[in-house]
Amino acid sequence: MAGNANGRAKRSKSGYDTVALVLQGGGALGSYQAGVYQGMHEAGVQPDWVAGISIGAINAAIIAGSPLDERVERLHGFWESICRPYGYGALPWGDMFAAMWRDLPGAFAGPFGTAPFGSTAGGAGPFGAGSPSASPFASYAYGSPGANSVLAATNALLYGQPGFYQPRPFPPFWPQGQGPAGASYYDTAPLEKTLNTYVDFDLLNRGDVRASFGAVNVRTGNFAYFDSTKIRLTARHVMASGALPPGFPAVEIDGEYYWDGGVVSNTPLYYVLSPHPTWDTLALQVDLWPARGPLPDTMEKVMERQKDIQYSSRTRLVTDLLQRNLALRQDLRRLLALLPEKQRNAPDLEQIRESANTPVINVINLIYQSKNYERHSKDYEFGTEAMREHWQSGLADIRATLARPDVLARPQGGSGFVSHDIHRG
Repeated sequence: MAGNANGRAKRSKSGYDTVALVLQGGGALGSYQAGVYQGMHEAGVQPDWVAGISIGAINAAIIAGSPLDERVERLHGFWESICRPYGYGALPWGDMFAAMWRDLPGAFAGPFGTAPFGSTAGGAGPFGAGSPSASPFASYAYGSPGANSVLAATNALLYGQPGFYQPRPFPPFWPQGQGPAGASYYDTAPLEKTLNTYVDFDLLNRGDVRASFGAVNVRTGNFAYFDSTKIRLTARHVMASGALPPGFPAVEIDGEYYWDGGVVSNTPLYYVLSPHPTWDTLALQVDLWPARGPLPDTMEKVMERQKDIQYSSRTRLVTDLLQRNLALRQDLRRLLALLPEKQRNAPDLEQIRESANTPVINVINLIYQSKNYERHSKDYEFGTEAMREHWQSGLADIRATLARPDVLARPQGGSGFVSHDIHRG
């Protein structure tokens, strides 16, 4: 398979057959994943397999479908293009005014603009030198962070997001005769054009970086992965992975309709770690919803906590199952070693010999930590300033992770498995 071949070609550098980047779904929080990738890029840790669901699939597609030296720039371009600066939430023509203001020299953060892309105030911006940064005015100058969150969420609900989705002209409860593709509150047609702008699908399908996008077959309820080693991927495969109902419509692929993979499972980790045979793997899993959290004491916090639990990755369950699987493989290997050579190499034991393969696996888990002012609507608060803050959080977390001694080292002895999470200590 392409992912395995690419991984083995760089084994001497990384120490693993495969370096996988695993990206969870989470809407507007997804810029955290882009920040993580920027930090990986800076450190020279490059994936040969990217797997994602929903917004994670979009980020994965941009990474796999961009030349190496353009990946961070294209991620920047995508996120800047779909987000709005604060201050336009209640204006029907807010996008027009925002674009006009951004083009003016010296535009600043606040109710009527944001610092222009590439500007810096008092040194390097949150993405490094020459990157987007707030002006001397606070990036939340329009109001408190909480108030801006409300504005961004309201804006997303009423007007959609540029280059991403737009409200349908008539309520979806009215008969429209459009079938499954029209049964939603929003139309995601703009996203197809945006994806084709930022993703080179010819490059993605050449297989330099394996790409996998998770979705759910609406008719059968079965989970499916669109994988570049098996089929030719297009923008519609990415859109299918992010078609979260009832907001977004099901996407038709080869006569079947698909919804967002997060309806069933919001992480591709198990898919990445369960090929047969398994390869020595370094997996960087970037989650947007924490499984752990405080006990909520208000209805607002109850709704936020419900989302966190519903869309969290169940990483502990996956890794526990994986460790048990590795232990069984080791037991099989020891059992085979007790047999005489002729019996051990018998043709009818070929499958057992293959199952006795004992790879080493290193899982690095990064989880976005919600700010105390964020609400249950944080996944559709597409404010430019919040997006940049999420990006900065991802960049800071991966830098802190990679600064740890031996975090990328192959597991030695024991089960052949190790996991790292800076937020667990």
